[in-house]
Amino acid sequence: MSAPAAPTAPSEPSDPSEPVGRSWTAALSLANGAIWAGWYGPLQILLALQAAELAPAGMPKESVLAWVTGLGAAVSMVCNPLAGALSDRTASRFGRRTPWILAGVLGGAGALVLLAGAGTVAGMVLGWCLVQLTLNAAFAAITAAVPDRVPHRQRGAVGGWLGAAQILGVVAGTGLATAAGGVRAGYAACAGFTLLGTLPYVLLHRDPVLPAGRRPALTPRTLLSSFWISPRRHPDLGWAWLTRFLINLGNALALLYLLYYLRDVLRRPDPGSGVLVLTAVNGVTLLGTVVAGGFWSDRVGRRQPFVVWAGVLMTVATAMLAVWQTWAGALCAAALLGVGFGVFTSVDFALMTDVLPAAAHRGKDMGVLNIANSLPQVAAPALAGPLVHDLGGYRVLYFTAAAVGLLGALLVRRIRGVP
Repeated sequence: MSAPAAPTAPSEPSDPSEPVGRSWTAALSLANGAIWAGWYGPLQILLALQAAELAPAGMPKESVLAWVTGLGAAVSMVCNPLAGALSDRTASRFGRRTPWILAGVLGGAGALVLLAGAGTVAGMVLGWCLVQLTLNAAFAAITAAVPDRVPHRQRGAVGGWLGAAQILGVVAGTGLATAAGGVRAGYAACAGFTLLGTLPYVLLHRDPVLPAGRRPALTPRTLLSSFWISPRRHPDLGWAWLTRFLINLGNALALLYLLYYLRDVLRRPDPGSGVLVLTAVNGVTLLGTVVAGGFWSDRVGRRQPFVVWAGVLMTVATAMLAVWQTWAGALCAAALLGVGFGVFTSVDFALMTDVLPAAAHRGKDMGVLNIANSLPQVAAPALAGPLVHDLGGYRVLYFTAAAVGLLGALLVRRIRGVP
């Protein structure tokens, strides 16, 4: 089957009005899930195992993991908005976003294979930074495709399907990393899945083409200046960004040392399998709410109450890990966290697209908002290490994560333009 002809962008960027079909939503969701598999197979299992193997004498494995993930997240924080801004200016006959998706996943698959062969901590850092560089370029293009093509009344539902694909990608990546039979095989499996999962969207769907004559001028000065979005001029976007950052920071603090929590606190005999079980439980409950939450939010025309109550549920779940330190407690926390994060994932995504300042640079603006996903990966290692080693251990870590997430949920009430 040949790909449909690429539509031409309108003379002036505008909000879309035509609903997207199931095929487009399914293909974009699959591509999104494939990228998350490429991230979370390493983050949940493989990087922790590598860190334990390669940590130099006298350097804790937790510190190695913190450095690797923190530096990788710093790369993603720069790459995501940069790739989004460049995709806004891409005048390819294949559209603005598709070339970046394809190039990103090709590079990401290669970087995962390179990371598999790392024999030193420096090699781990280089490999993981390349993974973040390339996969974030693809992710920036995928997220920008939603405000490009999806009308406001449909964004909660589409955000729900993207969220469902996200958690399925996390489960798939964790499962591949666990079942592959070793660190190298795990990276190879994640690389293959990431590449194959994006092909349906790349081959069957194209984005509107930007005529070369309408491409905005690109200079280093204009590019750099465009990344600053004044929170005074656009307060709703500022509060939305802060809300997403804090809730994701709480989640990152809770998940960063999960493998070590199971090994060192709960004394699980096979912590890797334990992470997989918790991820699966979390995924089941998340799937039960992520699409329904998005549809419900579209139907009632409100976003804020869903984000607030989702954040409260996530706070309770994280606090469980601090006060109920048993395997049963971890299972209950994983289930409740899935319920809250499912609703948050779909509705918050829709809320983000509803507060974008202008249609002409959606890719760049979504990239700036995506920093609220990646910056917590930088901040979490810097906070989690001292909390665990110097300030009271895992109990203090999880209470801190709960408090940060609750603050983020409450601040969503400061947004005025989206009910």
